[in-house]
Amino acid sequence: MSATTAATHGVDARPGIDPRGPQFAAALTSVVLLAVLLLAPGPVATALLAAQAALFAIGASRGVQHTPYSWLFRTLVRPRLGAPAELEDPAPPRFAQAVGLGFAVVGLVALLLGADLVGLVAVGLALAAALLNAVFRFCLGCEMYLLIKRATAH
Repeated sequence: MSATTAATHGVDARPGIDPRGPQFAAALTSVVLLAVLLLAPGPVATALLAAQAALFAIGASRGVQHTPYSWLFRTLVRPRLGAPAELEDPAPPRFAQAVGLGFAVVGLVALLLGADLVGLVAVGLALAAALLNAVFRFCLGCEMYLLIKRATAH
């Protein structure tokens, strides 16, 4: 069924994603961001933050289902789990990746410029959001996306 036909019939033709995938990715992101905080300031922390920013950029531009973390989930974790109860729209997690990218870029630029406190605060905020998703399956960026959609709906 094409997207146009699906829309006519009230069916969403976009593929959904397993909601456990972004939660798994948030756990890995939390580990990386915690390592950044423990190693900062320094070249290893900066390199880790640059790598995480690149992963966020992939998730924001191509969708979370196209990230290396998603590949790990699909390859190593999902085969050991049952099917998800339901699939979720990939748009909110994609928006959340863009928010994470923003914090990572602020943190990276701040660390590169020697504004360590600003960099650590930005990384700490990104870590807090990632931990909320990893531990409680509460995606702060996804909730922001839904609030913005509701606020801008006609």
